[in-house]
Amino acid sequence: MLNMAEGIARLGALAASPVVDTLARAFASAGHDLAIVGGPVRDALLGRATNDLDFTTDARPDDILRIVKPISTAQWDIGRAFGTIGAKVAGEHVEITTYRADSYDGLTRKPTVEFGETLEGDLVRRDFTVNAMALRVPARTLVDPTGGVEDLVAQRLRTPADPAVSFGDDPLRMLRAARFSSQLGFDVDPATVDAMAELRQTLSIVSPERIQGELVRLLSTADPVRGIRLLVDTGLIGEFLPEVPALKLEVDEHHHHKDVYEHSLTVLRQAIDLEQSRNPDAPADVPLRLAALLHDIGKPATRRLEPGGGVTFYHHDIKGARMARKRLNALRFDSDTIGVVTRLIELHLRFFGYAEGAWTDSAVRRYVRDAGAELERLHILTRADVTTRNARKAGRLARAYDDIERRIDELAAQEELDAMRPELDGNRIQEVLGITPGREVGEAYRFLLDLRLDEGILGEDEAERRLREWWAARG
Repeated sequence: MLNMAEGIARLGALAASPVVDTLARAFASAGHDLAIVGGPVRDALLGRATNDLDFTTDARPDDILRIVKPISTAQWDIGRAFGTIGAKVAGEHVEITTYRADSYDGLTRKPTVEFGETLEGDLVRRDFTVNAMALRVPARTLVDPTGGVEDLVAQRLRTPADPAVSFGDDPLRMLRAARFSSQLGFDVDPATVDAMAELRQTLSIVSPERIQGELVRLLSTADPVRGIRLLVDTGLIGEFLPEVPALKLEVDEHHHHKDVYEHSLTVLRQAIDLEQSRNPDAPADVPLRLAALLHDIGKPATRRLEPGGGVTFYHHDIKGARMARKRLNALRFDSDTIGVVTRLIELHLRFFGYAEGAWTDSAVRRYVRDAGAELERLHILTRADVTTRNARKAGRLARAYDDIERRIDELAAQEELDAMRPELDGNRIQEVLGITPGREVGEAYRFLLDLRLDEGILGEDEAERRLREWWAARG
């Protein structure tokens, strides 16, 4: 619950910070207004950590640059065309933007950049009322023309203008509604939700890169499930990630299986809990969270209704990995992220064979080899994938995974499992067999690697002997 007195005190402390005080004095001396705007004001009122500082002013970009140069150690003007100048002041990075009064063509989402004349006019064009507040400095006057404080108290997200107009200006704001709902734990105003559903198709004018950026920010919040539900309920997610709502499979009255959509959201939430418990100080693991959300997207395409009421999803792991690769490519994710997500989806079922019967050391080594650098993420995803309400079954699976992790640790200590490779490298293979680089060297290497996986460390002499036998047997 927002305590207004404490919030105002925090705003005062923010205004008194060295960076704000330095900037406020410089702009006042130059005869220009300055205000902290948006997220920092909202977060200070809520008692949340304030990171980047954003300012707005009546000064034009050239004047901003002239004012900040004497008080900053660096400046950058990459956003000058949009009225933004960046600088490093008192050791902190800040951005200062001229009041804006943009208009949009509604077709390309490219604004016609127009500078405004008043702080109030700048605020009413912002995305949500809770982000449309400003603190004038050095006067320390809170400016709130659209009722942002009231919406903070009510824990509500609402657009300053009619939501149809606001989202028509920039459809990406609809995705920002989902992100802020998750980030702040706020409900979205019903009229705003209705507008999101009605205008969802306008998201087509937004670039894949910008959509991807908002999806990443949503998944980086403490509770992305809240925002994902909003995107699914409004139909918005179908415009850029239709595989998620497709998880809502119709249940035949004669064939029963778990709700794949709800299961996937539970897996995501459990994966986040495990991620944070294992790596409490690490930033959000977006590739892991993407894999948790998408791990079962192959199920709708592979579902088969069997006689007697059974349902199967054979090879949904392989199908899902292919679908994820295609979708993440369309959203312009980088190749490393795509590789991690698809690998985790491919492997997420592998462990359940272990739970059904203890593996040999060879099988454990192969599990580690196939997971490679993603072993820790695979541990988390596989554990999170257990959502059964059957306590006995859940306990059995948990014990099985405890066991496989223990065995991996033991093998790693014994055999340096993380550096899994044969005793002989490619050069030595050529020397032993008297061959030149080519396909046979690769085949020999794989033969030795299989020996390493099956039998552990052999020693160089034994590996050379077995290699010669293998080569002789090939004729």
